[in-house]
Amino acid sequence: MKIGVVGCGALGSYYGGMLSRSGHQVHFLLRSNAALIRERGVSILSPAGDFRFHPECAEQPEDIGVCDGVLIGLKTTANEAFARLLPALVGPQTAVLTLQNGLGNEEALERLFPAEQILGGLCFVCLNRLEAGVVHHLAHGRISLGEFRRPPLPRTHEFAAAFRQAGVPCEVSENLERAHWEKLVWNIPFNGLGVASAAGLEALRAGQIQPGCALQPCLTTDQLLADPDWLEWVQALMREVIAAANGLGLGVSLDLEERHLASTRSMGPYRASTLVDFERGQPLELAALFLEPLRRARAAGVPVPRLEALCAVLRALDRDQGGSGNA
Repeated sequence: MKIGVVGCGALGSYYGGMLSRSGHQVHFLLRSNAALIRERGVSILSPAGDFRFHPECAEQPEDIGVCDGVLIGLKTTANEAFARLLPALVGPQTAVLTLQNGLGNEEALERLFPAEQILGGLCFVCLNRLEAGVVHHLAHGRISLGEFRRPPLPRTHEFAAAFRQAGVPCEVSENLERAHWEKLVWNIPFNGLGVASAAGLEALRAGQIQPGCALQPCLTTDQLLADPDWLEWVQALMREVIAAANGLGLGVSLDLEERHLASTRSMGPYRASTLVDFERGQPLELAALFLEPLRRARAAGVPVPRLEALCAVLRALDRDQGGSGNA
């Protein structure tokens, strides 16, 4: 397949690299570092084996043209760029697959393309971008793949097979919305508390940051699990997210809490993506990861007081470092 990758950070580079290594024609759409990537390629450092690949690189979507599939690995804070970046890559038969976190990304694509061209993928992977063209794959890598607004089709299974042939464990989800919420059971506590830990537990309990509050170092996943007070917040948030999903009729299993905790313990000291963004002074993915789930929980009439407090603290932290605070 001819595959265009939009958003060539850690996520896009890793999955684009795996597909390139298995023989697909992969094109990177790059805002910067195109000359560097053309010269050096992209290096993936992984416990499963390091490798380097050389994708086709372009700085304008028109230079890539229509693809069989488009992989979107952009941060959700860049979704307003969809209308500029994607149309030249998408023809009537192109499958558009967003690998982004949170809720609302498929709906943003639906404003540009027919719903039947849109898929969503949930990535369960530990990745960090070390520098331009260098990605560290720490653990995991599984994708859960589903169709937007409809059950799986033969093409859904074909895409899943392409990922599996590339060495990426990939399952097909019967219900993409449920799969999104199942991942939020992990993302909301570990991405959110990793950042909110800078303000401390008292700020979370109050649902606000006191003026002049001195920020603390952010906590990694293992630190959150090792402290009984932070672990209690992790578990309470997981239960609220499960309750919200089930309030929407999605049937998320209650034992997902324990499964997520067990898999997180196996990661070691992992810095979740929102924590990395915060430490780099970048805007936080508030809308997709936190505010939209909160909106939908409220609409379903499910009380989520811990999530409300977390959102308030994250908004304040985002504003303090120059973000919008409401994404």
